[in-house]
Amino acid sequence: MATIKIKQVRSAIKRPARQKATIEALGFRRLNQVIEKEATPQILGMIKKVAHMVEVVE
Repeated sequence: MATIKIKQVRSAIKRPARQKATIEALGFRRLNQVIEKEATPQILGMIKKVAHMVEVVE
């Protein structure tokens, strides 16, 4: 599978617990952190749920 790079651009403070858990499950620890993940349907769904807090880096 292809890999994608994801960057957290907005804070999870004052967000619902499910969104905070999704950010944590993706592996983010701090703001502006870039992580690389496999582009599986599960990961793409998680990105879609928190799309307002992350961006896909090319």
